[in-house]
Amino acid sequence: MIAHSVDDPFYYLHNFRQVLAWVGQRYEDLLDEQEKAFIAAFTQLEAPAQALLVRMVMRKGELFRGDRLEYDEIGDTCQALQPLQALGWVREPERLELEQLFALLRKDELANCFADRLSRPRAAKHEWLSHLQQMALAPRSLAEWFPATGVRIYEWCLQPVCDRIRLLFFGNLYQDWSDFVLADLGVMRYEHVPFSADSRALQQRTDLDLAMALHRCAERLDQGDDTLSILATLQGLRSENPWLARRQARLLFALGQQCERQGEWDQAMAVYTQCSHAQARIRQVRVLERTQCWAQAHALALQLAAAPANALEVQALERMLPRLARKLGGPPQRRQRAAPLELIELELPRAHAALGVEEAVRQHLAQAGGQVHYVENTLFNSLFGLLCWEAIFAPVPGAFFHPFQAAPQDLHDSDFQHRRSADFARCLGRLEDGSHQQAILDCYAAKRGLQSPFVFWGMLSEALLQQALVCLPGEHLKQCFLRLLQDIRNNRTGMPDLIQFWPEQGRYRMVEVKGPGDRLQDNQLRWLEFCRAHGLPVAVCHVRWSDAA
Repeated sequence: MIAHSVDDPFYYLHNFRQVLAWVGQRYEDLLDEQEKAFIAAFTQLEAPAQALLVRMVMRKGELFRGDRLEYDEIGDTCQALQPLQALGWVREPERLELEQLFALLRKDELANCFADRLSRPRAAKHEWLSHLQQMALAPRSLAEWFPATGVRIYEWCLQPVCDRIRLLFFGNLYQDWSDFVLADLGVMRYEHVPFSADSRALQQRTDLDLAMALHRCAERLDQGDDTLSILATLQGLRSENPWLARRQARLLFALGQQCERQGEWDQAMAVYTQCSHAQARIRQVRVLERTQCWAQAHALALQLAAAPANALEVQALERMLPRLARKLGGPPQRRQRAAPLELIELELPRAHAALGVEEAVRQHLAQAGGQVHYVENTLFNSLFGLLCWEAIFAPVPGAFFHPFQAAPQDLHDSDFQHRRSADFARCLGRLEDGSHQQAILDCYAAKRGLQSPFVFWGMLSEALLQQALVCLPGEHLKQCFLRLLQDIRNNRTGMPDLIQFWPEQGRYRMVEVKGPGDRLQDNQLRWLEFCRAHGLPVAVCHVRWSDAA
């Protein structure tokens, strides 16, 4: 599939035709009669009608002013609209809500329309709307709202059909038609991964229906809709599709959190119980604790501690179990203290606060020697992404299904590494024989600028890369990369802010920076503990600002 050049005035039409052909070929068995009829009828339209339709699909909303549907390459808009109206795809709406009218008309037009109802002619447009909403005006036709207007309003009626087609192509609804343009301009470039004919995000019609339902429910949650009504919509919706299962788990977890915020503890507990999100089990203990069900919370915490799902649970349970034991009248329990980390106490001039605390510390440490870089989560993720590029982008069935994917679909699945075990073993094996340095440099040169879920091209200069490869032992990189693979979603963040290299000595140190009043976050604590346990040099730097010169 090729993104057509934006130099072609009909580039958007060519791209849309490609999507319809792609979907029609690869998802024919999933299309319903309405979608098949739309694709067939679209191909029979003349180019101006096709182009105007695509323009409406790509624009926001489904209502358009006729005088704002004018495009040089299309020509006569009225003539292009006629076949679309004949098919019933475009119509003039019978009635408009007050809010729709305000979105379509200019302020001077609204002033004429509501001249007898506006007591403050110079007020802002949103103030007029608020004032008129109090009158509870019923929907009516444009002619009834504004008899003197020459404006014509058109409604595009098949947006849901085009959304389903877009979902089938991209496998999601957060990507849109602009991806073609960005690809043509070189802003977004993607790895070319071969995928088989059966590599599809959605395997059956029920998958498509569920994906649309989850999207609508997520929109309702964002808009503040009632959580119980959203949960009622989700009741009974299930799929074996891993991608949909992850999306449903994230939505359920967000609904559980909303129930907690509203104090609906029983409902939150019910949601978390049926949710497979990585943090849902810990939230159950939290809810029991918040409702003072100490015995139940303690029993569940003990059950989780016997087989923790991830490092996040281990960390949370280490805090919760002693606290719950005290609530039940048990003896005080001391948490096992880890070996102390190297601490740096810095007092810097207050004037340096304008630089930001990380940059102020970076400059201070650089004065003492070595090369100091602000990298946070970018460096180790990038080195992992470069070394393991061939494993990450391996053509595993179902992982890639369209040409605008920055990451495999199963990136956060528990079997992500297992499905590519031979590829990852080969990539990580280079850390043992020293060939990883050249492999990373070769990948950096060959893949530079391509989208990756791990590589941060904007910060990864060649100088930083060379210093890292000289100073970071292969064994240290291997331990970090294995930890990433254990839990990609949670372990790709929390890494120290700065890294200090001494290339002449072949050594390094990571530094986590904390300004006044700042404290270590949980994911940072987990990374610091990992570094301590595996002998990776790391320090925590506490900064105070001083008014002294």
